[in-house]
Amino acid sequence: MKFLVSLVMFSLLLNGFAFAQTLLQDSCKKATVIEPGLIYNFCVDSLTQDPQSKTATTLEGLILPSTKNAEAKAMNVKEIVEHILKGKKYESIEAELRDCVEFYDDANDSLNTALASVRSHDYKTANENFSIALDVPGNCEDGIKERNKQHSPVSNENNDLFQKILIPLVFNYMLI
Repeated sequence: MKFLVSLVMFSLLLNGFAFAQTLLQDSCKKATVIEPGLIYNFCVDSLTQDPQSKTATTLEGLILPSTKNAEAKAMNVKEIVEHILKGKKYESIEAELRDCVEFYDDANDSLNTALASVRSHDYKTANENFSIALDVPGNCEDGIKERNKQHSPVSNENNDLFQKILIPLVFNYMLI
C-alpha cells in the first residue's frame, strides 16, 4: 500500500514539474514573439536555474522569480563596478562608472516597486517600473561610450542584465 501511495505521489510530482517546464518554455516562446530582442534560450535557461520558476503554475508565478533574478543581477553588476572603481584601472571613466553604480540602485528600486505592483495585480504600474529598470544597462553603456568611445568594462554584464529585466517586463506585458 505504501508503495502505491509513493508511486502516485511521484507521478503527481513529475506531472507538476512537466507542467512547469511547459509553462516556462511556452511563456518564453510567446515572449520572444512579442519582443524579438528577448533571447529564447536565455529566457529558458534563466528561469530553469531558479527553483521557484520550476514550481510556477501561472505566468504571474514566473514574473516573481524572474524579477528577483533581475534584482540579483543588478546588484551583482553594481558590485563588479564598485570593484573596478577600487582598482583604479579605469580612472578616465570613473565618474561614469560611479553614475552606473547609482543607476543599478535605481534599477533595483524600480524592480522592487514593479514586484509589489505585480503582487497587487497592478500590471500597468509594474510595466512602467520594469521599463524604467530596463533603461539602466543602456544608460550605463551610453554614458561610458560618450566619454570613452568604447564599450564599458561591464558590457557583457549589462547585456545579461538587460535580458534579465526584459523577461519579467514582457511577461508582465502579456498580463495587461
